[in-house]
Amino acid sequence: MKVALVEAFFTGSHKRWAEEMQTFSSHKIDIFSLKGNYWKWRMHGGAITLANQFLEKGEKYDLILATDMMDLSLFKSLISAKYNNIPIALYFHENQLCYPWSETDRDVQKNRDSHYAFINFSSALVADQVFFNSHFHKDSFLGALPNFLKGFPDYNELDSIKKIEAKSEVLYLGMDLQKFNKYKTEQNKKPLILWNHRWEYDKNPTDFFKALYKMQEKNLDFEVVILGENFRQIPEEFEIAKEKLKDKISFMGYTESFKDYANWLWKAHILPVTSNQDFFGGSVVEAIFCNCYPILPKRLAYPEHLQNNESCFYNSYEEFCQKLEDAICNFSNLENLNSFVEKYDWKDIIDEYDKKLCQIKKPS
Repeated sequence: MKVALVEAFFTGSHKRWAEEMQTFSSHKIDIFSLKGNYWKWRMHGGAITLANQFLEKGEKYDLILATDMMDLSLFKSLISAKYNNIPIALYFHENQLCYPWSETDRDVQKNRDSHYAFINFSSALVADQVFFNSHFHKDSFLGALPNFLKGFPDYNELDSIKKIEAKSEVLYLGMDLQKFNKYKTEQNKKPLILWNHRWEYDKNPTDFFKALYKMQEKNLDFEVVILGENFRQIPEEFEIAKEKLKDKISFMGYTESFKDYANWLWKAHILPVTSNQDFFGGSVVEAIFCNCYPILPKRLAYPEHLQNNESCFYNSYEEFCQKLEDAICNFSNLENLNSFVEKYDWKDIIDEYDKKLCQIKKPS
């Protein structure tokens, strides 16, 4: 089977997922992509450039697999004259309907942020098959659509939600977790707390650092490593933490090599997560695979990873701080939860991908 994978935001986890699927799949996969910059422009205009790429290639494909950072309805219309009979699947890494927007975003301030959610909605409507990377993601997107569509003045087309739901299913994110084993090393001598997410508002660094300051005030003995990538300027919370936790920080910044990143994950003991949004949580899964004990909000996609293992989850900030303190004080006896997330490794999940891709047909 020959698959065209169309990715308008080819960076980070999107890029890894596409390239790894290309490597592990039994299908022949060609990637059509644009650089992972200017996400709003990618959602507006990326479909035009990618359609041109696709048409210029001029090859016959059995399936087109696109992701959510593109206007699929526009892409589909531009290639339809030559390729009207190819089934098209849409994979949601995230969606702009449920994603927590920054209050400082100009589109939010000018009340024009709904357009990107509408692109996701219309893309799902024209796709022949829709995949979500978690049940939480699928349920939250479909659950948010009624109120979203009711916000428009008339012809709300609420019946279209049933059409999307009927062709939607979950296909968990495939990850090359086995590559971490090559760089396995001993854990840190002192309890080491890990942050391995983007340095962005939706990951809620405010509560994360506030909890660390509280642990510091209790004179608890711990160290912290702050990994991750920031695409703009460094957020103020990280600058403040760099000074306030200077005696605790083992490393802070972006690791250029995968080896260094993997080493830090294996060294760490505790992963306190305060994110406001995670449709899947790839960085969380990576840390758990490397025997890092997570402390997670009992919401978002996290319960799916650990089958509701109660000891890991909190329902309030106070409970979060207490679990963090307990983990620091008992760091040498924390439970290893690696076995819960091994199911996402490509060697275990790729057969499901290949099978589901083969089953996608153009409606008669």
